[in-house]
Amino acid sequence: MYNISMNRLSLEKKTRVISALVEGNSILATCRITNTAKGTVLRLLRDVGKVCVEYQDKHLRNLPCKRIQCDEIWSFCYAKQKNVPRNKQNQFGYGDVWTWTAIDADTKLVPSWLVGLRNAAYAYRFMADLKSRLANRVQLTTDGHKVYLWAVEDAFGSEVDYAMLVKMYGNDPESEKRYSPAQCVATEDIIIQGNPDPSKISTSFVERQNLTMRMSMRRFTRLTNAFSKKLENLEYAVSLHFMYYNFARPHISLANPCHRTPAMAAGISNHVWTVEEIVKLLDN
Repeated sequence: MYNISMNRLSLEKKTRVISALVEGNSILATCRITNTAKGTVLRLLRDVGKVCVEYQDKHLRNLPCKRIQCDEIWSFCYAKQKNVPRNKQNQFGYGDVWTWTAIDADTKLVPSWLVGLRNAAYAYRFMADLKSRLANRVQLTTDGHKVYLWAVEDAFGSEVDYAMLVKMYGNDPESEKRYSPAQCVATEDIIIQGNPDPSKISTSFVERQNLTMRMSMRRFTRLTNAFSKKLENLEYAVSLHFMYYNFARPHISLANPCHRTPAMAAGISNHVWTVEEIVKLLDN
């Protein structure tokens, strides 16, 4: 019999539930693994997700980042865009949803993210939030999505060294059958603003972070039925993911001289957090 009340969950049980979620298990798999009711798991995700947003919004400030890479990753809510019912079409939260992400190439910290649409309005919001968290001038690289041009200008003005990395893909009719992207046949570096170092114009780290998101959040996994049914659940899952990624998951590239998380490398944490510590944010 599943436990039906989150209020009766012990700290140990809550930690087990959150641990299962951050390691890429679906809601139903988490229910089975931890013997917890679905409603209880969703309420815990909501409550922990909220405090993760609040904690990171407060502490991811005045960051000493030097090189930032940005990208957008696709997912969907409720139904795929082509299957959204007529009475729900053109409503945000039904169909395509994009998560904008930024990563510091040196510390691997993700200082800013935004769940929204892939349009100019959300690009402006995303860049404004990113700029508000940085302590100094940075070198910024994005993909060739044109809305970045105006959003970066609006947020940073002349105080940024900005370049676009535009990728060109080949025509591969077999790619749809393999469910994989077409082959990248060429790239072009386009300097937009300031004096970016050409050798540091890259989106490799943020694209690798996209893979981490798909591996760590079941609702981002392609070709499954583990998609988000509600937009708010997607937002809570993303905030929990980045709390765990930034503060509790040592990054393999930061192992020298010791195992460190991105938050430790950025100087905003002095230890590797446990999942229990994340859950205890509910009590603060």
